[in-house]
Amino acid sequence: MGPLIPNEVLDPGWNFLIAFIVGIGFGFALEQAGFSSSRKLAGMFYGYDTVVLKVFFTAGIVGMMGLLYLSLFDMIDLTLVWVNPTFLWSAIVGGIIMGAGFIIGGFCPGTSACAAAIGKIDGLVFLGGIFVGIFLFAETFPLVKKLYLAHPMGPIKMSELLHVSQGFVVLLVVIIASFMFWLGEWAEKKFPREEY
Repeated sequence: MGPLIPNEVLDPGWNFLIAFIVGIGFGFALEQAGFSSSRKLAGMFYGYDTVVLKVFFTAGIVGMMGLLYLSLFDMIDLTLVWVNPTFLWSAIVGGIIMGAGFIIGGFCPGTSACAAAIGKIDGLVFLGGIFVGIFLFAETFPLVKKLYLAHPMGPIKMSELLHVSQGFVVLLVVIIASFMFWLGEWAEKKFPREEY
């Protein structure tokens, strides 16, 4: 699966089954963590529940450190890891739209699928909205193509952008995450809310 299991060891056809099993496990973990609740997710923006922030920062740090250490021991070649090309303005506009959708609807795409899978109406409505948005984007693409492709930066990494080592970027993210964890704890005490 991916660069960890070469095609010579495992037939590429197995990747779909492995991805399916990992997806079920990820969805189960999201639901068990309470991420199928729009109130819990929106709580991050209001400051009374910052579990989402802590979980995703932790996942990012574990993933970054894991890849870094695997590359240091020549267990993975980071040049084989796909990096999406960056188009700066579409990333900024898309981030604003996604952030607004997150706070208005109380879900991100993954958590809405998790909520829909267990039959929550708000999750189903949000997921339906995603498909409508995808359809509208596809139909209006010629109108937004110029913005979508504006300021191309290629498959750039933060280490390349800042002209520092990948290890320094990981350290920087760990420091930022530590501050955000502290800020989250402060916010939860400052803006308490009764259990929902």
